[in-house]
Amino acid sequence: MKTDKKLTLAGLAKLAGVSTSTASRALNDNPVIKQATRDKIKALASKHNFSINAAASRLRTQKTNVIAVILNLIDHTEQSISDPFLLKVVGELNQALNHKGYELLLSNSFMASDDWANYFLSSSRADGIIVVGQGKSDEKIDAVARTGLPMVVWGDPTSDVDYTVVGSDNKLGGYIATQHLIDSGCKNIAFLGDPEHLELAERYKGYRQALSEAGGVLEDRLTLSIDITSTAAYEKISETILHHGLFFDGIVTSSDMVALGALKALKERYIGIPSEVAIVGFDDIAMAELFHPSLTTIRQNVKKAAEVMVNQLVLQFEGKLTHSTVIDIELIPRNSTRH
Repeated sequence: MKTDKKLTLAGLAKLAGVSTSTASRALNDNPVIKQATRDKIKALASKHNFSINAAASRLRTQKTNVIAVILNLIDHTEQSISDPFLLKVVGELNQALNHKGYELLLSNSFMASDDWANYFLSSSRADGIIVVGQGKSDEKIDAVARTGLPMVVWGDPTSDVDYTVVGSDNKLGGYIATQHLIDSGCKNIAFLGDPEHLELAERYKGYRQALSEAGGVLEDRLTLSIDITSTAAYEKISETILHHGLFFDGIVTSSDMVALGALKALKERYIGIPSEVAIVGFDDIAMAELFHPSLTTIRQNVKKAAEVMVNQLVLQFEGKLTHSTVIDIELIPRNSTRH
């Protein structure tokens, strides 16, 4: 995992031993700056994958005290701001930003555009960006990272990327969830989610690792690939049981909302939970405890993650290097599993 990855214009200037304005002029080939100095600063910029643009220039002179929070939902059009986990993340980010003197500007539509970062930054709508979710592809996020614009991403912090990521150890979470089902006596454990999603793919890897280490079943039919919505989960479990019968006794799900959709489908078919099928979610949303039976889940420390994301963004404003950060997770046993 890479760590020190983000370099701002101020940080580049500090490395070169010059002022921020000198660094900016050098990168723009201003003849006022000596050729040797221009060459030195350009070489440093190339070494650290830094490039200057109009947005970065304006950030030096104008400050909005606004942070754009973009929900990266382009891969899952059914998912929206009404999703309880997203509401939880946005709420904690809002508190963390307010504590630092910033306002939150929320959007869930700009990831479809190739110029979403400049829309917020070059027009002085915001000072920086927090992207919630890496999706199935992080090409657009990676492109913004190469510009040197201030940005932090909620995602999988163990991924090998050139931008700052804050989030849980998803692979460990998938491993813990699966191990819990193994320990409770489950023999045929299914995975319900999207193995191609960057974050969820790590949870899937953890699921497979736990099964492999325990000598458990790793049949292809136990991987139930779906979009990450409760509706998709309900339909997948319903169709699977209808056409193939009940061939699993445990389910590791990619999120609590997916788990709740699966629970609904199982209950409608009078399948005992957890006596016939045990199930584990991921996120620990408020409904997880209130649902019947209450949902065993992997809790993510969203409050801590929000504080870290905001702090990492502020460090970028100050021209300091930042790093990806892993946030602790915890298994919360409830009545959807035997324990």
